[in-house]
Amino acid sequence: MTKGYRPRYQGKISNQTSSGNDTLIDISEVKHQAEDFFTKNKMRILIVGGALIALVGGYFGYKYLYQEPQDKEAMEQMYQAQFLFDKDSFDLALNNPGGGFAGFKEIAENFAGTKAGNMAKYYAGLCNLQLGNFEEAKSYFEDFEPSGEVLPILKYCSLGDVNANLNDFKAAIGYYEKASTIKNNDFLTPMVLKKLGVLKEAQGDKEGAIKAYEKIRDEYAASPDANGIDRFILRLQN
Repeated sequence: MTKGYRPRYQGKISNQTSSGNDTLIDISEVKHQAEDFFTKNKMRILIVGGALIALVGGYFGYKYLYQEPQDKEAMEQMYQAQFLFDKDSFDLALNNPGGGFAGFKEIAENFAGTKAGNMAKYYAGLCNLQLGNFEEAKSYFEDFEPSGEVLPILKYCSLGDVNANLNDFKAAIGYYEKASTIKNNDFLTPMVLKKLGVLKEAQGDKEGAIKAYEKIRDEYAASPDANGIDRFILRLQN
């Protein structure tokens, strides 16, 4: 049983040559890399990466801080916390942005029932996830009520991340599966499928891992997560 979930992108495969359409891969080197794969990259998959944080910050900032002027007071309070979140100052964004502004924790409590208050729950969950407060993060993610095309994916992906960090791998797999099917997004869906495949591989479910990787290859070939995905598949088929 895997004690700690180790994840994300593998490094460059060495001893690889190509001639015409034939590609030769050093299988022993690939398998050696596989042994170290889960011990080197845990934080890259379980904690929201820089690219996803940029997506979250940009999307939420535009939609909820500028596009929808309702919840005016709550959104005004969120401005400083949002700024600090974008600067990776997660503790300050969560608890004390300064300047008389409330953090995401306080906004979620004081503005419950508003759209901004609801979004503050998700931000608070992300901050706690980054800070290693996994139970607190889980509670915020569970309370968050998503809408639209993107937010449901992010909610269930984040619940997968936090449950994986809590070593509840069965729950994590369930959330990743839900996140990968609830909506379709050319960037987020293959990212979730990669996490799902890596976790299934770590749990010994080779068939399930291959299925997730093949879906990335076949349906999301243009996504960043498709880069090198054939190596993941080849590793499990040999």
